[in-house]
Order: sequence, then C-alpha cells, then structure tokens
Amino acid sequence: MSWLLALPVVIPFLTAVFAFLTRQSPLGRWVSVGGSTVLLVASIVLMNAVLREGVIAGQMGQWPAPFGITLVADLLSAVMVLITAIVAVAVSIYAIADVDEGMERLGYHALFNMLIAGVVGAFITGDLFNLYVWFEVMLIASFGLLVLGGRPEQIDGGVKYVALNLVSTIMFLTGIGLLYGMTGTLNMADLASAVDTADQRLLTVIAVLFMIAFGVKAAVFPLFFWLPASYHTPAFAVSAVFAGLLTKVGVYALLRTFTLIFDHDTAFTHTILLWVAGLTMVVGVLGAAAQTDMRKILSFHIVSQIGYMILGLALLTPLAILGAVFYLVHHIIVKANLFLIAGVAQRIAGSTELARIGGLYKSAPFLAILFLVPAFSLAGFPPLSGFWAKFLLVKAALDDQGWIIAGIALAVGLLTIYSMTKIWAQAFWEPHPDGVEPTLSTLSSRDRAAMLVPIAGLAALTVFIGVMPDPFVEFARASAEQLLDPSAYIAAVLGDQP
Repeated sequence: MSWLLALPVVIPFLTAVFAFLTRQSPLGRWVSVGGSTVLLVASIVLMNAVLREGVIAGQMGQWPAPFGITLVADLLSAVMVLITAIVAVAVSIYAIADVDEGMERLGYHALFNMLIAGVVGAFITGDLFNLYVWFEVMLIASFGLLVLGGRPEQIDGGVKYVALNLVSTIMFLTGIGLLYGMTGTLNMADLASAVDTADQRLLTVIAVLFMIAFGVKAAVFPLFFWLPASYHTPAFAVSAVFAGLLTKVGVYALLRTFTLIFDHDTAFTHTILLWVAGLTMVVGVLGAAAQTDMRKILSFHIVSQIGYMILGLALLTPLAILGAVFYLVHHIIVKANLFLIAGVAQRIAGSTELARIGGLYKSAPFLAILFLVPAFSLAGFPPLSGFWAKFLLVKAALDDQGWIIAGIALAVGLLTIYSMTKIWAQAFWEPHPDGVEPTLSTLSSRDRAAMLVPIAGLAALTVFIGVMPDPFVEFARASAEQLLDPSAYIAAVLGDQP
C-alpha cells in the first residue's frame, strides 16, 4: 500500500515540476488542471482503500516503524486528502481566468501545486518531524503565492504572515526536541504509548508548546492576526485555497495530536482549548462585523469558524469530535467557494469594497444564487451543510452541560448572519453607486466558464451534504471513533493486532 499512500504527494510535486518547465506558455495552466484531476482520482482510490480495508500505513524505504518515514491514512486523513483534491481542481480551473500571464511566468502554477503537496503530506504523515517538514513546504509555497506580483500590500501581508509562522515553527521544533528527548521517538503511533512513562508535568508543558504552534497555523485567538492582514492581498484563487486549506491543517494537527498523544491531562489542556474556542468564535465574528470589504469580512469569518472546530476538540466527547470532523469538511468547501465568488464580484463590479459595488442581484442573478448557498451554509441555515455542523456541536455542548459555550456558538451564528446579510444587501441588492449594471457578460466565455463551473460545483456539493447528511454524519462518526480509540491506527503503523 506504500505506493497508494505516496501517490497523493508525488502527483502534485511532479505537477509542480512540469508546471514550472512550461510556465512561459499557456500549457502550464492545463498541466495544473490535469495534475489536480489526477490527484482527485488518486484520492478517491485512497479513500476507497481505507473504507474497504481500514487504516492503511506504509513505511517508506522499507524502514520499519518507528525508525523510518511513515505514511498513514485513516478515515480522517483520507477525507482530508479527498477534500484537498476537490478544492485543488476547483481552484486550478478558476485560476485559468483569475491568474494573469505575468503571475504564470513567475511560477504561480508550480507554487500552487507545491502548496497542495505540502497540505496532503501533512494529512498523511505518521511522524511529527515530517509534519514539521510538510509545514515548511506549505510555508515556503504559500509565502511565494502571497507575494507573487510584488504589490506593497502583498509584501506587507507576507511579512506579517511569515513572521508569526516562523515563531510557530520555532515553538514546534522546540516541542519536537523535548518530546524526542523524553521518549526517543517521534512516530505518532509509537508516541501514543511512549508518553505514558514520561514525566507528566513536562509533557503538559510540551502539550502547550504544540497547542501554541498549531494554534498559529489554525489562526485561533490570540494568534490569528496574520490571517486578516494577509488573506485579502493576493489573487482570489490564492485567497480561496488559503481560506479553504491552510488553517485546516492546523486544526487537523490539533485533532490528531490531542487525541493520540496529549490526552493525559485533558482537565488542563482541553479547558484551555475551550476558552480558546469561545474567544476565537467571538473575536472573529466581531472582526467580520466591523469590516466593509468582502475579502476582509470572509477572512475574519475563517477565524470565527475555526472556533467551532476547536470547540469539538475541547469537549472531547464522541458527538463533539463527530461535529468537529463534519465542520472541518463542510467549512473547507464553503469558505473556498465564498472567496471564489468574491473574485467574480470584483471582476464584474470593479471592487470588493462594499461601498463601491452593488446591483449584482439584478444584473447577475445566477451569481447571486451561487453566493446565497455558501453564505447561508456558513451562517447555519437549514438544510445546508453548515446547519448540521453547528447543530452537532451545539448539541454536544448542551449534552456536556456547556450552556455558556453553546449560547456563544448560537450568538456567533446570529452575527454571522448579520455579516452575510451585509454583503448581500450592499453588493447584491442595493444599486451600484455609480449607476452601472455589472454583468457576467463583461467576462469572456472562457473566463465565465472557468469561474462559474467550479463555484457551481462546490455549491452543489454543499447542498448535497446538507440535503443528504446521513452518510456524511456516519462517516464523521466513524472518523471520531478512530480518533478517540486509536488502536487500529497504532496497529496499522506498528504492525500489531488491534
């Protein structure tokens, strides 16, 4: 199974190489689309294998665990790889219309596929040091994408982005070094038992280091400032893939390590996470309510929605972890789609500043409908996917007698409705301040198809998850069970019987 686990990493790397070699011609964009499509096929095959055989693991170079490089896929890893591939296909198609030839010549498609490789690698790695390596691949590629074009606001956002992420890297490496010194291993499956004999007080300190390091990646309170300072500056295709995937790698890392390794002092660590979740939700949604630019509003909402996912981990009940997994998958699709829609609005209306645009409902009703689907889903309107995600987490909080945090989650949902309503009222419903009628006909037929097809596809997936939630909830339930009982994960990696 080693080849099956390696394919989702190898494919985007090879695509990046070929995209770089063809960056001087239009062929590069089609190389990117083709590579993303092949990645989607490979991720479907991987998902099928995990559903059929359970957790699968491979030892690269035939070095036995825990001494070599381990790749492992359980249900959570497999679905994250699959969703990454779906977003990669959508964004690579969208980029045909959004990314200009100058950015292509500078290597946009190569950097994009390097980023996808880093994201996928982080989801299927089986040891902490290689998780750090994949984080660095993501950081390098994302910084290149962030400053591609060289505008002053991009450089400013990029410096803030890198500075705080370098602090995260230092804390992550410090935690890795301390953990290795205590246990003699960095293989996550091996660590699950190795930490039992370690100094528990020092282990709690290390857990906090990891919490901060991954918290920066996830953009939780109070470590989120780099995100709203940078996500509104690059091309919309870049903003979409960042919004959909980058922070979710941090959430995934928290879910993985704080159920598999750092589960020894949950009264302390998960109480911190509960406070972080509540403050992240509140501060993010208040920041969004104060903004007047579509991308800045959506950027702050990334922060707010991350709080819901951390809430599931903080509660650490089967229903809460189920809700966190469901929310994670739902949010990747919805948030990437909203940034793609913002890009279309900017192209036809001339800006994303709400005071400078309007009339999109009258002149581009199809775009208005496509906006309502992810916007309503983000706000938690039934029967869309966001409703079920919020319902599961609020119910988990109420079942755990977390009345206050449940009330906060519901109040944040109401404020999310306010932000989405503000975008709808000013960008779509009210007339354009200059009296013009922005229409999709201003786009060429190629650009119109490249932009609207992926948006419509992601919107359809959001509706499908909402209308047919049962199989997705059951999948999330099975994923939660694997996280809370990692015996199958450990057995697959170390070769033991569960």
